[in-house]
Amino acid sequence: MPQLPEDIIDRLTQMERRIQQLSTAVNTRPALNTVTGGALSVGPADGPAIFRVGNWNGKEYQLELLRQTGHRAISMYNGDGTATSEQPLRVYDSAGREIFSDDVGAGGIARPWLNMLPPQDTTATRWPQTTVTSQFTTIAMSYNVVWQPNMRLLINTRTSSGATGQVQVLVNGAQWGGVATAPADFDYSGPVSSDFASVYNTLLKVEIQALVTSTSGTVYANPVLMYGRQT
Repeated sequence: MPQLPEDIIDRLTQMERRIQQLSTAVNTRPALNTVTGGALSVGPADGPAIFRVGNWNGKEYQLELLRQTGHRAISMYNGDGTATSEQPLRVYDSAGREIFSDDVGAGGIARPWLNMLPPQDTTATRWPQTTVTSQFTTIAMSYNVVWQPNMRLLINTRTSSGATGQVQVLVNGAQWGGVATAPADFDYSGPVSSDFASVYNTLLKVEIQALVTSTSGTVYANPVLMYGRQT
């Protein structure tokens, strides 16, 4: 077997040593999953950043998600530049207007301001009513856009002296919940539809119906609570 020149052997030894060093470095190098002391931006080379997280306002660390047009979509920051302040979560529409945020002072929702039912008339004779004895009659009705799969509805019911009656609710023309015998409240929570996908973002028709079950008299019904909820 011919002998190799010493310089080739030396070079092979050096290459082996370097390969071992590289292998050791690869196996011992910490994972690049932490960014400290700065900010991280993600986006196309020829456009605005789509995602930013880190420190770019005093000592405050914050988060921002933008649309590819550059308009802000989601953010979490206070803006005072400190590292100790509570940071509200905000969601923005395509024009950059704040449409949702949480209340960092007390908890709960800051925006949007949600509708609340105003105080209702407590005099039953001024409530929606019927004297019909032959069939359920619609005495109150509303339309609402469907955003949530379930709903709760509370209705106070009354009858005139000596009368008996019942109250029920229709949702999109179908009976929803049971039948309340006045003066018991109608209080029910349940799905607005057996197929939520088919009614999402459509108008939901809610009817309150009443029936006099005695020979004569009047049945009264007054909705005092109604809201959408999760499953």
